[in-house]
Amino acid sequence: MLFRRTAIDAVAYELAPRRVSSAQLEERLNGALVRMRLPPRPIELLTGIAERGFWEPGTRVHEVATRAARKAIAQSGVDPSRIGLLINTSVCKDYLEPSMASLVHGDLGLPGACRNLDIANACLGFINGIEFAGQMIEAGVVEHALVVDGESAGEIVDTTIRRLHEPQSTSQDFWDNFATLTLGSAAVAMVLSRDDLSRSGHRVNGSVAMADTANNRLCLGTSERMVTDSTRLLKAGVSLARQTWLKAAGEIPGWSQDRIQHYVCHQVGKAHMSAICKALEIDEARCHLTYPSFGNVGPAAVPLTLALAADAGRVRPGDHVALMGIGSGLNVAMMSLTW
Repeated sequence: MLFRRTAIDAVAYELAPRRVSSAQLEERLNGALVRMRLPPRPIELLTGIAERGFWEPGTRVHEVATRAARKAIAQSGVDPSRIGLLINTSVCKDYLEPSMASLVHGDLGLPGACRNLDIANACLGFINGIEFAGQMIEAGVVEHALVVDGESAGEIVDTTIRRLHEPQSTSQDFWDNFATLTLGSAAVAMVLSRDDLSRSGHRVNGSVAMADTANNRLCLGTSERMVTDSTRLLKAGVSLARQTWLKAAGEIPGWSQDRIQHYVCHQVGKAHMSAICKALEIDEARCHLTYPSFGNVGPAAVPLTLALAADAGRVRPGDHVALMGIGSGLNVAMMSLTW
């Protein structure tokens, strides 16, 4: 889809305060690794993730999403009473009911006329949220929209480590659960506006997506366990990413290696990033890497990386930015921005 009237007014984030290194997780796993006859320091070696953030115990996901939303609204200068749509895209949820969006909506005190709903699509949720909000803006249904995401990994990582210490756990259990040990926590929010009302000039140009749901069971997650066939998931994801790139090149103006200055990708670890860059012939120097310090923060990764790159002065006004992600399911989405 091409967008003609949608702008990003602000992107803000809330970082989890507890910094936990891969070495600390490996120390907690030490007895299990010895029993399973596995290398003593596998996490950072294989993933490139040095540390990640966890929230303080008892922190609710909607609380941190609300904090990020308040920052984004303040940065945008948009009157909250004029926000017509709130979308939450979090994988993590405080409750099955009500929706996470309704909790953030209520905490922000947004008007009753502001629609609120959750969009869930694994690690692609935030890109899908931008797409849906943009469609509502393009159609003239709303003038301003807010997309939020909050992710919390501390509890599932703790549960996984305890389970791996159980006597019956095997080395295969470790590798099946390895992706869980890459997870981190963060919250992010984005305000989108009709272009003539925007103060930023950051434009959403277009997006494409493709699915390969024959591979919908390569990553299966609950609130307590995530089992991943990492090798097959990466191989299938890279293949689908190639197809999606070709679709983007055929549908989005300016989608080519020589006209894209920055790639903002969902990030799992160094093997994932290297494989994507190689398959799409992307210069990794054009990718802003956040996984070494934050790990895999799910759908928060793309907007968080975009915001950090902009804050660092790496992404500048007028730059062509490609947002890209692979989500279990299997789905791939790519989006073009003019910053």
